[in-house]
Amino acid sequence: MGVWELLLVGVVVLLGLCGVLVPGVPGSLLVWAGVMWWALEEPRPVAWWVLVGSTAVLLLARAARWMLPPRRLELSGASPRMAVYAGVGALLGFVLVPVVGAIPGFVGGIYLSERLRLGRHREAAAAVRTAMRSGGSSVLAELFACLLVAGAWVGAVLGR
Repeated sequence: MGVWELLLVGVVVLLGLCGVLVPGVPGSLLVWAGVMWWALEEPRPVAWWVLVGSTAVLLLARAARWMLPPRRLELSGASPRMAVYAGVGALLGFVLVPVVGAIPGFVGGIYLSERLRLGRHREAAAAVRTAMRSGGSSVLAELFACLLVAGAWVGAVLGR
Protein backbone atom coordinates (compact mmCIF):
# COMPACT_ATOMS: atom_id res chain seq x y z
CA MET A 1 0.00 0.00 0.00
CA GLY A 2 1.39 3.35 -1.03
CA VAL A 3 1.87 6.45 1.08
CA TRP A 4 -1.08 8.26 -0.51
CA GLU A 5 -3.42 5.36 0.14
CA LEU A 6 -2.24 5.19 3.75
CA LEU A 7 -2.91 8.91 4.11
CA LEU A 8 -6.41 8.45 2.71
CA VAL A 9 -7.08 5.58 5.12
CA GLY A 10 -5.79 7.81 7.92
CA VAL A 11 -8.19 10.57 6.85
CA VAL A 12 -11.11 8.11 6.90
CA VAL A 13 -10.13 6.92 10.38
CA LEU A 14 -9.74 10.51 11.60
CA LEU A 15 -13.13 11.45 10.15
CA GLY A 16 -14.59 8.46 11.97
CA LEU A 17 -13.05 9.59 15.25
CA CYS A 18 -14.54 13.04 14.76
CA GLY A 19 -17.83 11.50 13.68
CA VAL A 20 -18.21 9.74 17.02
CA LEU A 21 -18.69 13.15 18.62
CA VAL A 22 -21.28 14.32 16.08
CA PRO A 23 -24.80 12.95 16.53
CA GLY A 24 -26.06 11.07 13.49
CA VAL A 25 -22.64 10.37 11.97
CA PRO A 26 -21.59 6.69 11.99
CA GLY A 27 -18.14 7.33 13.41
CA SER A 28 -17.32 3.78 14.45
CA LEU A 29 -18.44 2.48 11.07
CA LEU A 30 -16.08 4.92 9.32
CA VAL A 31 -13.18 3.84 11.53
CA TRP A 32 -13.93 0.18 10.80
CA ALA A 33 -14.29 0.88 7.05
CA GLY A 34 -10.88 2.58 7.01
CA VAL A 35 -9.24 -0.39 8.73
CA MET A 36 -11.01 -2.81 6.39
CA TRP A 37 -9.84 -0.85 3.33
CA TRP A 38 -6.27 -1.02 4.66
CA ALA A 39 -6.55 -4.75 5.45
CA LEU A 40 -7.82 -5.55 1.96
CA GLU A 41 -4.85 -3.77 0.39
CA GLU A 42 -2.14 -4.84 2.84
CA PRO A 43 -0.57 -8.26 2.10
CA ARG A 44 0.75 -8.89 5.64
CA PRO A 45 -1.18 -11.18 8.01
CA VAL A 46 -1.07 -8.56 10.77
CA ALA A 47 -3.56 -6.51 8.74
CA TRP A 48 -6.16 -9.25 9.04
CA TRP A 49 -5.51 -9.61 12.77
CA VAL A 50 -6.02 -5.89 13.22
CA LEU A 51 -9.26 -6.08 11.25
CA VAL A 52 -10.55 -9.03 13.30
CA GLY A 53 -9.59 -7.32 16.56
CA SER A 54 -11.16 -4.05 15.40
CA THR A 55 -14.38 -5.82 14.54
CA ALA A 56 -14.50 -7.49 17.96
CA VAL A 57 -13.74 -4.27 19.85
CA LEU A 58 -16.33 -2.25 17.93
CA LEU A 59 -18.98 -4.94 18.39
CA LEU A 60 -18.29 -5.00 22.13
CA ALA A 61 -18.56 -1.21 22.23
CA ARG A 62 -21.88 -1.40 20.38
CA ALA A 63 -23.16 -3.93 22.94
CA ALA A 64 -21.97 -1.71 25.79
CA ARG A 65 -23.78 1.27 24.29
CA TRP A 66 -27.03 -0.69 24.24
CA MET A 67 -26.67 -1.25 27.99
CA LEU A 68 -25.88 2.41 28.73
CA PRO A 69 -28.49 5.19 28.78
CA PRO A 70 -29.43 6.59 25.37
CA ARG A 71 -27.86 9.79 24.14
CA ARG A 72 -29.79 12.79 25.38
CA LEU A 73 -26.91 15.21 25.46
CA GLU A 74 -28.93 18.10 24.04
CA LEU A 75 -31.15 18.02 27.14
CA SER A 76 -28.11 18.33 29.40
CA GLY A 77 -26.94 21.50 27.69
CA ALA A 78 -24.08 19.87 25.77
CA SER A 79 -22.70 22.10 23.05
CA PRO A 80 -20.52 21.42 20.02
CA ARG A 81 -17.71 23.21 21.87
CA MET A 82 -18.03 20.69 24.70
CA ALA A 83 -17.76 17.84 22.19
CA VAL A 84 -14.59 19.32 20.73
CA TYR A 85 -13.02 19.77 24.17
CA ALA A 86 -14.01 16.22 25.18
CA GLY A 87 -12.64 14.74 21.94
CA VAL A 88 -9.36 16.60 22.12
CA GLY A 89 -9.02 15.72 25.80
CA ALA A 90 -9.63 12.03 25.05
CA LEU A 91 -7.11 12.05 22.20
CA LEU A 92 -4.46 13.81 24.29
CA GLY A 93 -5.10 11.50 27.21
CA PHE A 94 -4.88 8.46 24.94
CA VAL A 95 -1.48 9.60 23.65
CA LEU A 96 0.01 10.95 26.90
CA VAL A 97 -1.08 8.06 29.15
CA PRO A 98 -1.42 5.25 26.62
CA VAL A 99 -4.89 3.75 26.32
CA VAL A 100 -6.36 4.44 29.77
CA GLY A 101 -5.68 8.18 29.56
CA ALA A 102 -8.58 8.62 27.16
CA ILE A 103 -11.12 8.28 29.96
CA PRO A 104 -9.84 11.04 32.26
CA GLY A 105 -8.99 13.10 29.18
CA PHE A 106 -12.60 12.92 27.97
CA VAL A 107 -14.02 13.88 31.37
CA GLY A 108 -11.34 16.54 31.80
CA GLY A 109 -12.21 18.04 28.43
CA ILE A 110 -15.87 18.31 29.43
CA TYR A 111 -14.84 19.85 32.74
CA LEU A 112 -12.55 22.40 31.07
CA SER A 113 -15.27 23.39 28.61
CA GLU A 114 -17.79 23.86 31.40
CA ARG A 115 -15.31 25.63 33.69
CA LEU A 116 -14.58 28.15 30.94
CA ARG A 117 -18.29 28.60 30.27
CA LEU A 118 -19.57 28.72 33.85
CA GLY A 119 -16.50 30.05 35.67
CA ARG A 120 -16.78 28.11 38.94
CA HIS A 121 -15.70 24.62 39.98
CA ARG A 122 -18.96 23.58 41.62
CA GLU A 123 -21.13 24.40 38.60
CA ALA A 124 -18.62 22.83 36.20
CA ALA A 125 -18.48 19.60 38.22
CA ALA A 126 -22.28 19.43 38.30
CA ALA A 127 -22.39 19.99 34.54
CA VAL A 128 -19.88 17.14 34.01
CA ARG A 129 -22.03 14.78 36.08
CA THR A 130 -25.12 15.80 34.12
CA ALA A 131 -23.39 15.37 30.78
CA MET A 132 -22.02 11.94 31.67
CA ARG A 133 -25.41 10.76 32.93
CA SER A 134 -27.19 12.13 29.86
CA GLY A 135 -25.29 10.01 27.40
CA GLY A 136 -21.69 11.07 27.77
CA SER A 137 -20.82 7.59 28.98
CA SER A 138 -22.09 6.03 25.75
CA VAL A 139 -20.14 8.56 23.68
CA LEU A 140 -17.06 7.78 25.77
CA ALA A 141 -17.49 4.02 25.23
CA GLU A 142 -17.72 4.44 21.46
CA LEU A 143 -14.87 6.95 21.30
CA PHE A 144 -12.64 4.75 23.48
CA ALA A 145 -13.26 1.76 21.21
CA CYS A 146 -12.51 3.82 18.11
CA LEU A 147 -9.32 5.16 19.69
CA LEU A 148 -8.24 1.58 20.45
CA VAL A 149 -8.86 0.61 16.82
CA ALA A 150 -7.04 3.68 15.51
CA GLY A 151 -4.12 3.02 17.85
CA ALA A 152 -3.86 -0.60 16.69
CA TRP A 153 -3.96 0.54 13.06
CA VAL A 154 -1.25 3.17 13.61
CA GLY A 155 0.87 0.62 15.48
CA ALA A 156 0.53 -1.93 12.66
CA VAL A 157 1.33 0.68 10.00
CA LEU A 158 4.40 1.99 11.84
CA GLY A 159 5.57 -1.52 12.71
CA ARG A 160 6.31 -2.34 9.06
